[in-house]
Amino acid sequence: MRGVKKSDLPSKICKTCGRPFSWRKKWEKVWNEVLYCSSGCRDRKHAVVSSK
Repeated sequence: MRGVKKSDLPSKICKTCGRPFSWRKKWEKVWNEVLYCSSGCRDRKHAVVSSK
């Protein structure tokens, strides 16, 4: 078996929707700068959902 299990990948909480998201290969070089789980959340970054 190759690679790393998805459960073992680093994760963050999206600044817009508050959902957890995991590391992706395309974010390898900029993982420290990633704040949003998707381009949709990045586009709606000013409509931040308050945590309950």
